[in-house]
Amino acid sequence: MIIIECDQRSEQWFSEKAGVPGSSSFDKIATTKGEPSKQRTGYMHQLAAEAITGRIEQGYTNAFMEEGTAREDESRGLYELIKGVTVEQVGFIYPDEEKKYGCSPDGLINRERGLEMKNPLPKTQVAYLLKNELPTDYFQQVQGSLFITGFERWDFMSYSPGLPPLIIPVYRDEPFIKKLKEELDRFCFELAGVIKKLKELG
Repeated sequence: MIIIECDQRSEQWFSEKAGVPGSSSFDKIATTKGEPSKQRTGYMHQLAAEAITGRIEQGYTNAFMEEGTAREDESRGLYELIKGVTVEQVGFIYPDEEKKYGCSPDGLINRERGLEMKNPLPKTQVAYLLKNELPTDYFQQVQGSLFITGFERWDFMSYSPGLPPLIIPVYRDEPFIKKLKEELDRFCFELAGVIKKLKELG
């Protein structure tokens, strides 16, 4: 595991991530069943462009999403208070020296488990609380982060002010991680081919 010590959304962070598949987008590479995602080609083209230009494509945001990002420190502080721990913030993590893919965790606890935080709409938080499990939308991201770091556990936290927080410990799903690795390696091999072809065209 290689940890890049930098602030997320800093110039160095964007530079590290350009052209590199990240766990928050692993759902664009593999489905929850470990099969190829229908979004993989578009994501591959996006990363190829980033690798060539050195610039990251900014995703869609709205006022609510920006508010959720702004509440990250509040959520992190609440998690620390509830769990009685200190959450370490890092920039980007690669599994090894090849640096083919990585993750940007919302935090690490004693460098033995990770933290993924979401700040959903109140109605979404109610649904999460009633279901009391990792939302399917984040399955690939959390399992991907477990794969990248080699950790055994990752905590998922969702928080909406005025409602109880949801904190769910998530453990490794080895059959899925095996399939994910296969899809990631295949994806990165094809991505390298696309980047090579684009450089030849240039």
